[in-house]
Amino acid sequence: MKMLINVAETVVADALRGMAAAHPELTVDVDNRVIVRRDAPVAGRVGLVSGGGSGHEPLHGGFVGPGMLSAACPGEIFTSPVPDQMVRAAAAVDSGAGVLFVVKNYTGDVLNFEMATELAEDEGIQIARVLVDDDVAVTDSLYTAGRRGTGATLFVEKIAGAAAEEGAPLEVVEALARRVNEKSRSFGVALSACTTPAKGSPTFDLPPGELELGVGIHGEPGRERRAMMTAREIADFAVHAVLDDLFPRNPVLLLVNGMGATPLLELYGFNAEVQRVLIERGVPVARTLVGNYVTSLDMAGASVTLCEVDEDLLRLWDAPVKTPALRWGV
Repeated sequence: MKMLINVAETVVADALRGMAAAHPELTVDVDNRVIVRRDAPVAGRVGLVSGGGSGHEPLHGGFVGPGMLSAACPGEIFTSPVPDQMVRAAAAVDSGAGVLFVVKNYTGDVLNFEMATELAEDEGIQIARVLVDDDVAVTDSLYTAGRRGTGATLFVEKIAGAAAEEGAPLEVVEALARRVNEKSRSFGVALSACTTPAKGSPTFDLPPGELELGVGIHGEPGRERRAMMTAREIADFAVHAVLDDLFPRNPVLLLVNGMGATPLLELYGFNAEVQRVLIERGVPVARTLVGNYVTSLDMAGASVTLCEVDEDLLRLWDAPVKTPALRWGV
């Protein structure tokens, strides 16, 4: 496989050096693998820290900045960051108002953030923790006990980040984050496997004429494989899978997310089909976001995430945000 890299061993460090050069509004500690908004800690404000394996960019480092995350901890490719990174990040953003850890439901992330919570509290930092587990495709997988954490992570980080930016206390920010997760569901589809730099070849076998329905962001198996389907057929399957679990009574936020290798031309066409299904099911869409936000290296495919919102959640979603990957209202 051809890759725009030097050597596999330095991929993450090289990317962090490039991120630092492109975004002087961030403090990027390449050696310790911590990305922090440059104005942190912000007096009187709750800090938001998230992280996970690299390979899902712009998640999480691309969401660091005013109105969203205070810091992010990138691990190696598809590998959890270590507790020391999380503690360092928490210390860098703690203003005395406490820190919220946003954790995707993958076993390594869960265990390491739990350990980091204990270590940070030993240093006098008040920590709250929210687990994101929005993927309806499977209950357990190679990396998880329970549902996987995927696209809803973006909704949680944005809405909780907006509340923190407004000066909401830690218990309110935590409650909002939990509420967003409870109101969110996702479903992903792979058209091709992803390729890690260390392996240099696809991480699983997906024949050219087939797709994986319910794939995970590390290439974990989904519900089933089928012969290649049209965008219309995929949208029918994915949206119905989400709505069969969510049952929204209010408008929804919609994320049509690319897995890394699907061009916007296809994603917008897929969005048209997703919107069609939602109209047919009588689900009004309050806001739509289309693009590559929670990726899986060079995987072709897409995921659909819905979050049921009320006026308060929608106001926080619309609040200003200024990060490398998400910005509006500023």
